[in-house]
Amino acid sequence: MARKETAAAKATSQVLIEQLMVNVGKISAIIEKEGQSIFGHANILTNEEINDYSLEFLELFVMVLQAGEKIDRRGPEFKALKKFFTNLSRQIQLRGGDMDEFVRYIQFLQRVFLDNLQADAGADFATSRQILVLLASVFNDIVLDVFHVYLEEKERTIEAQQEELRQTSTPITEIWDGVLTLPIIGTLDSQRTMMVMEKLLTRIEQDRASVVVIDVTGVITIDSQVSHHIIQMIRAVGLMGASAVITGIRPEIARALTSLNIDLGGVTTRSTLSEGLKEAFRRMGVHVSPADAALP
Repeated sequence: MARKETAAAKATSQVLIEQLMVNVGKISAIIEKEGQSIFGHANILTNEEINDYSLEFLELFVMVLQAGEKIDRRGPEFKALKKFFTNLSRQIQLRGGDMDEFVRYIQFLQRVFLDNLQADAGADFATSRQILVLLASVFNDIVLDVFHVYLEEKERTIEAQQEELRQTSTPITEIWDGVLTLPIIGTLDSQRTMMVMEKLLTRIEQDRASVVVIDVTGVITIDSQVSHHIIQMIRAVGLMGASAVITGIRPEIARALTSLNIDLGGVTTRSTLSEGLKEAFRRMGVHVSPADAALP
């Protein structure tokens, strides 16, 4: 039984190799034409690149078939084929292509061999079935591998975008000598709080700030966790020798804080950022008055 399976596997690979050797020109031309149809219309790949990729694919596929009686998915030949498709998919994504187009292209490659097999009158039913199973197995593995790489790339991109958003959504600005402003937009989780706190404490030390105005106008909702994070920041500011002023607490936020029994008795609050800055200037001994007030 084992000998029959080995012979069948060998025959399957051999039939595919013979088909490629005999019809390599026709198969290559068909692959190149479809590649141009899928990727060429949007200038994702040039015709020259498509031709090079088509020939490289055929060479690597033949190497996989010639590597042994059965396809070794851990072998260097199969790894080289998967790496080829991974690199190709990345190239396509970088140039604006999407995953659907790439999967459609891989499915077409499989169909080319099946169509060529049907045109081969010398292939019996058993051999055709074995070839069908082999092709489905190989190309399904490639699609899954590329899809995993695609998801990993997407995840890295999303994480980078989120990190960039976190960095830009909490700008710390020195609006006067010794006075910093920190507008908080969105929600505060533990990770973001630690990042903001680290940046804020570093700026307090660098700028020798005495007052920090923390504006929460952009905080949509507040719960016990968010309020705890804000209090943490206020305490950290105090430990650095500076004082904090909270501004922008809207009525709904005030009601939420009251219902949560959050004690802000020792915290200086002002209704608006403008009022908070006036308080900061007062603490710095700076008097601010309208320009026309100085006129005689």
